[in-house]
Amino acid sequence: MEGQYNLRSPAVKRLMREAQELNEATEEYFAQPLEDNLFEWHFTVRGPPESEFEGGIYHGRVILPPDYPMKPPSIILLTPNGRFETNKKICLSISGHHPESWQPSWSLRTALLAIIGFMPTHGSGAIGSLDYSAEERKQLAKKSQTWSCSNCGPIAKLLKERSQEPQDIAADKEAREQAAQIMFKDASERPGTPRTSESSAVERTTASATPTQPNSSNSKVQPSTNTEVKASTSDAPATPQATESASGTGGTTEDMPDTVKRRLAAARILAQRAERLAQQQQPLAALAEETGTANRTTRASSGDNLRMACDVAIWLVGSAFVGLLIRRAFFL
Repeated sequence: MEGQYNLRSPAVKRLMREAQELNEATEEYFAQPLEDNLFEWHFTVRGPPESEFEGGIYHGRVILPPDYPMKPPSIILLTPNGRFETNKKICLSISGHHPESWQPSWSLRTALLAIIGFMPTHGSGAIGSLDYSAEERKQLAKKSQTWSCSNCGPIAKLLKERSQEPQDIAADKEAREQAAQIMFKDASERPGTPRTSESSAVERTTASATPTQPNSSNSKVQPSTNTEVKASTSDAPATPQATESASGTGGTTEDMPDTVKRRLAAARILAQRAERLAQQQQPLAALAEETGTANRTTRASSGDNLRMACDVAIWLVGSAFVGLLIRRAFFL
């Protein structure tokens, strides 16, 4: 496949790197490009737990634009599921229907995790969305286990079997956090959609593969601090009063979902980076102001020197002209 594409293209480089990263199937998702087309991928995802899609296995296509990752991919579901129409480009904040919300830092891994998180949410009349009953979706989830793709074969064999041991999610931890942020952003932009269903979907998706055994050597526990703010059911940003109340005797973080903790930790990191950036920009601003003042002083001095040179030149010309007149008057 490498001989068919320009290896200097940023899109080709990015897709080859992502294909290598996603080469090994996980319990939740798997995706690889077609053998003859690097810009078309087939993916398989497992239905989110504790939902009507639990136990289901769903297959689909991803069509990538030539300027990926600057523009989002188009996503098409092939397996009947009751949430998205099949063989039709679906409308999500990570798909080609919303290029304004796409970020180049997102990857196909992020998109797969976001699809899993979007499945239990309300479609709200979006393009390609369906509103089947929970019972119908459960029946489709059972039927999906025997579904087969003409290119990939039986999709049930494409994912790893579920195990009771916690997974090592270090490779896709960043993608999970990005998917959680996508879901949180999508919920805040759709005020008519119930908030609880979408937030719970994110928590189930991210927590399903998060280690819960604190004594395991592979598990990574997020440290909790007293500065974390207690989760709110609304989308309003946290205020200083809320932070103070959470850090006092009445606010604890033990009962907060892991997703909210990760969001708060990410927000604190971003705030610290912004503060450091502001501190770094202060000396630069002062230096720029001093440089501007020096440039203005230099320009003013140059202007004075030019005027003085012009005055001297005029005086010399005038003196020569007067001398010429005197010479003609006395010697002719």
